[in-house]
Amino acid sequence: MPILKALHGFVASIGATVIWLCQATGSLSLFAASGLSHVFRPPYYPGEIGRQIMRIGYFSLPVVGMTALFTGGALALQIFAGGSRFNAESVVPSIVAIGMTRELGPVLGGLMVAGRVSASIAAELGTMRVTEQIDALSTLSTNPMKYLVAPRLLAATLTMPILAFIGDVIGIMGGFLVGVSRLDFNATTYIKTTWDFLEAGDVTSGLIKAAVFGFIIAMMGCYQGYHSGRGAQGVGRATTNAVVTASILILATNYVLTEALFPA
Repeated sequence: MPILKALHGFVASIGATVIWLCQATGSLSLFAASGLSHVFRPPYYPGEIGRQIMRIGYFSLPVVGMTALFTGGALALQIFAGGSRFNAESVVPSIVAIGMTRELGPVLGGLMVAGRVSASIAAELGTMRVTEQIDALSTLSTNPMKYLVAPRLLAATLTMPILAFIGDVIGIMGGFLVGVSRLDFNATTYIKTTWDFLEAGDVTSGLIKAAVFGFIIAMMGCYQGYHSGRGAQGVGRATTNAVVTASILILATNYVLTEALFPA
């Protein structure tokens, strides 16, 4: 009997987890569909969209730029150390360029922006939910999804590819600086090798990923903040959940997009 009771409790806990996961997935899917539909339907709020572009895009430039710079430099050192074992040091420029544009630029940029933007959006909307400002918008005949969610989704989706592109350039420059100053590469040869091996598909694939990541970042911040619990504890939980879920979804989506864009 004790064994059967323990087994019953274990199976019940698994079932409860699966049910909760299905409910959360359904709720998030409906929220995403509603938010996306409002992006393409009037009325529009260009002032709010502009403010969100500045907050999400422009003010994220320093953290994305610093991350890309040091990542490009470290990547050049690691590839040189690995390539020297096979007398293949010359691959450093091409691998740094491909690695930054295809993977590290959009993924690391997305993770850094997720930590900054998802938390900010969740905290802002969570505070509005606690102080009943979202309910006040509905009372004033302003759709909260249209005014709060749609501008953030649009701004993040538009600005993330730009941030990723700037991060790619800075990351390749970081590899160039390390390659020339520390690894004794010729500057002209390094630039020519990078240009010869880098293809348009490498850049565009990273920009597509970045756009999807931007949507995920804004969506998770809006969803967690919009459904925040009451009180400071609820806002704090929503902020944490937004960053964690956005980061996990970025990594999972990156694999799916890589499979789709670069099939084996």
